[in-house]
Amino acid sequence: MFKKEYLGRGIVTVCGIFIIALTIAISVFLLVKGTGVFTQFHHSVAEFLFSDNWAPKDVPGEGGGHIGSSIYIMGSLMTCGLALLIAVPFSLAGAIFIAEISPRLGSRVLQPAIEIFVGIPSVVYGWVGLTILVPFIRDKLHAPMGGYSVLAAGIVLAIMIFPTIATVAADALRAVPDSYRQAAYGLGSTRWQLIYKVSVPAAKSGIFTGIILGLSRAFGETLAVAMVIGKTRVFPKGILYPTNNLTAAIAADMGNTANGGEYNMALWAMALLLLIISLACIVVIHLLSRSGVKEK
Repeated sequence: MFKKEYLGRGIVTVCGIFIIALTIAISVFLLVKGTGVFTQFHHSVAEFLFSDNWAPKDVPGEGGGHIGSSIYIMGSLMTCGLALLIAVPFSLAGAIFIAEISPRLGSRVLQPAIEIFVGIPSVVYGWVGLTILVPFIRDKLHAPMGGYSVLAAGIVLAIMIFPTIATVAADALRAVPDSYRQAAYGLGSTRWQLIYKVSVPAAKSGIFTGIILGLSRAFGETLAVAMVIGKTRVFPKGILYPTNNLTAAIAADMGNTANGGEYNMALWAMALLLLIISLACIVVIHLLSRSGVKEK
């Protein structure tokens, strides 16, 4: 009995250490590759973040180009922000229905149906967006560039992250102790007062976790966004205009650049920026969760 317990504990410990080591290795690798364009070719971080002049040279060892990535950064921020604005209200409403309004129907029917969408390949979302959403935006909203737009990318991303946020939020609401509900009803609360004054605040940390998981997927999504965003290197005048984002640019150009060249290292710098954004979001969520615990 004790041998099995120590064996299981050892396996779990080894797996945990492996995951930590793998995460550190990936981070160090991206740090080395991503900073090469600054250390080897002497570009500034300000140019990379705030300039829109993107013309790096694709000759190994030769610099002198321009690596302004602000268009790609703005495209990622706009599409992910729009996706969150669309997805979060629907996800939270779905989670409340699953956990609070109709737990039996939600757990047996709605949540399994939502979870199915998590496993759908991103190319399917992109193809549906390309064949249905883009023509709809072109014909009904009269988008100036044929329907390829920030709006199309935001809607596709919202549909993709909706299952993640809704599922995690529903689990967080279920984890709220029943004693909270009994106390609220004992004080004369209605169901809706219980939901928005007790259940949702108590599950706040779990809801934020779901949001950050959805946001991480949105920032890292490539193919579906690339199919509907238009992939034009310009700042969009509005959500009905096309643009480009970090992941689409990396996926489109990384395989066609010379290893060790200025162009290749600039793309690695984009990948490092995505890692930093993800880590920053995680830190923010932990701080919000910690502040929520202190308030209790």
